[in-house]
Amino acid sequence: MKLEEMREIVLSFPGAVEGTSYGHPAFVVNKKFFTRLRREDQSLVLLDVSFDEREMLIEAEPETFHFTHHYKDYPAVLARMANLHPGSFRKFLDRRWRKIAPKKLVKERDAAG
Repeated sequence: MKLEEMREIVLSFPGAVEGTSYGHPAFVVNKKFFTRLRREDQSLVLLDVSFDEREMLIEAEPETFHFTHHYKDYPAVLARMANLHPGSFRKFLDRRWRKIAPKKLVKERDAAG
């Protein structure tokens, strides 16, 4: 996946805007962290991924999924953008979006299909 495709997918979620997280460029929804690109390794930070799921992802696709010491205690996984399938990225974001978006937006999006 390329940078512009990543941005297009992220910004397709209602309420998603570019912002910052701990001083780094990031995407937020409802003033809450949605995702960001780690410039140091061109990986996307994906939250709300259980530790078991993270372990499975890393084992199944080590060329795509990984994590650093910083994320070891967080329900998160890092995904190398170049190797991440856009459909998979959208599914990870949908899970996170449903958790942080205003309930009204979630209902509207679901009703629209």
